[in-house]
Amino acid sequence: MKPIVYFTRTITPEKVVEMYHKLGISLPGKVACKIHSGEKGNQNFLRPEFWKPMVEEVKGTIVECNTAYGMAFNGVRDYTEAHWKLMELHGWSKAYNVDIMDADGPDTDLVWPVENGKILKTNRVGAHIVNYDSMLVLAHFKGHPMGGYGGALKQLSIGCASREGKALIHSGGKSQDNVEAWNVHAEQDAFCEAMADAASTVHRHFAGKIAYINVMKNLSVDCDCAVPAEDPCMADIGILASLDPVAIDWACMDQILAAKDDPGQAHFLERVNSRHGTHTIDAANALGFGSVDYELIEV
Repeated sequence: MKPIVYFTRTITPEKVVEMYHKLGISLPGKVACKIHSGEKGNQNFLRPEFWKPMVEEVKGTIVECNTAYGMAFNGVRDYTEAHWKLMELHGWSKAYNVDIMDADGPDTDLVWPVENGKILKTNRVGAHIVNYDSMLVLAHFKGHPMGGYGGALKQLSIGCASREGKALIHSGGKSQDNVEAWNVHAEQDAFCEAMADAASTVHRHFAGKIAYINVMKNLSVDCDCAVPAEDPCMADIGILASLDPVAIDWACMDQILAAKDDPGQAHFLERVNSRHGTHTIDAANALGFGSVDYELIEV
């Protein structure tokens, strides 16, 4: 049976909730809502007020992990204290319960084996992830300077990895040191495959208790970690929801391909293709925790 991806062209906070209910799932227990908190100076990330009705609907906790790039890339989220200050600045900790899942340091990281991983044997995730019974992945779909694009699979992989876990993914398993990893960065296809490997462990951990919503808004070629990001180059497209992370990201790419939005579409696709972005989706499809063969239902 093909995974279903629901799609609407209406982008409002209330529509996000409606799309979640289309999935026919009731996430149990304590719900982790994985978002991108936005780097300091980024102008495109989806603000706390946009997600508020959805987070309140599931009585969720906003979860994030520290980054691996830090000041070398103008970031401030690589250490817990600075990350907390940014959570306050951007309004996350004012509006929600917030958990930086690797806040207790690398010695507490959980190390999960990667089943049939092509690049990684293990994935390091923020230790607090086991405090949650289910997960709602709230992704801002956009381009990305390293991965080509960012969506559900990136939220599962880089997003849930601890700082050291992110280094491990970026280096293709060579180093978990967040400085050394940038000197031994994986070749691009290996990096994409490492992201798929890592994503598989989080999806499988929450099997049957995880849902995905991708919002195709503020479609810049840059991620919400870029400071500043390039301004959006395409018109907003819509909201997609699914229980399958591979299907929802592939469906988003199909929406990009179908858009009549030149020259913005060509610019966005150049970013994706130059970084082999869809190779992450192909690798995840090959690992078998999702499928690119989906059914789209427009709402």
